[in-house]
Amino acid sequence: MAGKLILVGTPIGNLSDMSPRAIKALQDCDFIAAEDTRVTIKLLNHFEIKKPMVSYYEHNKRERGSQICSRIEAGESCALVTDAGMPAISDPGEELVGLCMERGIQVGVVPGPSALITALAVSGLPTGRFTFEGFLSMNRKNRKEHLQSICDERRTLIFYEAPHKLTATLNDLYKALGDRKTAIVRELTKLHEEVIRTTLSKAVVRFSEETPKGEIVLIIEGAPPPAVPVFTVRQAASLAAEFMEQGMSASEAAKHAAAKTGVKKGDIYREINI
Repeated sequence: MAGKLILVGTPIGNLSDMSPRAIKALQDCDFIAAEDTRVTIKLLNHFEIKKPMVSYYEHNKRERGSQICSRIEAGESCALVTDAGMPAISDPGEELVGLCMERGIQVGVVPGPSALITALAVSGLPTGRFTFEGFLSMNRKNRKEHLQSICDERRTLIFYEAPHKLTATLNDLYKALGDRKTAIVRELTKLHEEVIRTTLSKAVVRFSEETPKGEIVLIIEGAPPPAVPVFTVRQAASLAAEFMEQGMSASEAAKHAAAKTGVKKGDIYREINI
């Protein structure tokens, strides 16, 4: 009988956030695939769980992923965990899930804390529509292309960042996006949890002089809506006249000019017939 892969969300800082269902999933599985076994063993010891573990991280994911899938196909169940939060989100577990899909292996999930959603909820910025951008590349060319691609993104932007890279990232974001409202969220669910609600320009100044501690989530307001050009009735009628010179009827020209300018068709039609 084939086993399955179970994605298990784990706390992002506070062990009290571990759900009873997540504990049971780790107790019941045959083995655990962990991003860093040294981190996960602390979690297991806290809940008195004894299970064999294998490491699964960025630099061994291809070879180890195939091995994990073979064990599952042989009938074992594997719980996949990351160091903190939901596996497969900005995490090599994404590839393991894809490999399981290719091989017809069942994948289940036990939801748990997520840093990006938790940070968004307390940011004070719009939550209705957002885009998760993960970590910006350290490659200068890729980083520039990424930032250019989101300049006009109107949804709230979410990034992960390490504390020692924060200053450079804030500078790059400010140059690419201009000044926007932002929330810098650090040490989520831990003793020194902090939400700094500010703007990119002020954040650049502040963090050029200090280096924060702990992993960081950046929440940035989306781009403002594009400015809508304002046309007068006379300008719209002038455009309609140009359409008429191209052979359109007065009614058709007024309709096209209305679509281009936002001025009502009837107003344009009356203006060109004066």
